[in-house]
Formats: sequence, structure tokens, C-alpha cells
Amino acid sequence: MRTGGGRTISSVLLLLFGIILVMVGAYFWFIRPPLLPEDLRYLATSPATIDAAVPNLETWLGYVFHVLGGYIVASGILTIALAGTSYREHRASAAVAAAVAGAASIGLMSAVNFSIQSDFRWALLAMAALWASSILMYAIEAFRASRADPAAAIPSLRG
Repeated sequence: MRTGGGRTISSVLLLLFGIILVMVGAYFWFIRPPLLPEDLRYLATSPATIDAAVPNLETWLGYVFHVLGGYIVASGILTIALAGTSYREHRASAAVAAAVAGAASIGLMSAVNFSIQSDFRWALLAMAALWASSILMYAIEAFRASRADPAAAIPSLRG
């Protein structure tokens, strides 16, 4: 199934997921404070108590979240590139990479945020659903292509 621009629906979904990853990474990099109200709730403490016990923690966490944001932005950029190239061309290696990377990133992040009852758990679940929809649509597209052309199901015959 292709859109008007020759893109597959699965690649458009993965592209959207990549764009959202870039935006989330930018949030972590430029906007996110070192400690959110939910962090303090989970730790059952106050900023004053944390500052007294670990005076430089907020500065340290600021650095940690800047680096994490950079990695999320980089993952988003790579996801966008994957969506526009080999994933769109239905290369099996691209689908495996998208599935494993998504499970290790947004899948894990969503699961952990549910386990700690994060305020962001539903937004992260929506992101995970977008990623999973792309993987599911890829499988549907690959199945339909293999029924129409059995050689299309064999990666070595497709280049």
C-alpha cells in the first residue's frame, strides 16, 4: 500500500514516530527540568531534602538529561532516515531494526513510566502505539506483497 508520494503507509507512520522522537529529545535537551513534580512524588521527598543530601544532584541531572535528549534526537533523525529509505523499500533488515530499536526505546520507556505511574505514561503509550502501528502495517504490507509476488518475500531476490 503506497501513498500518493510513493511512500508506504508503514513508512509514513515510522516517519511520524521519528519526528515525535526528535521533539521529545528536544524537550529533554532544552526544556525538561532536572526534577519533575512526579519525581519528587515518587521519591516521597522535597527539593530541599534532596539539595541538602546531594547538593549538586540537580546540576548533574541537568547534564544527564541534556545528553539523553541528544540521544533521543539522534534516534529520531535515524528513524526518519530509515523510514525514508530501506524501511520504505521493505527491506527486512530495516523492519528488524525498527522493531528491535522501538522495543528497546519507546517500548521500555513506556513500560517503566507505567510502572512508576508517571504523568507522561499515556503520552508515551501513544508514541509506542504509533511505532507499533508502523511495525504492524509493515507486516501487513509485506504479507500482501508476498501474495502478489512470491519472490518479493525473499530478501535476497529483492536486492
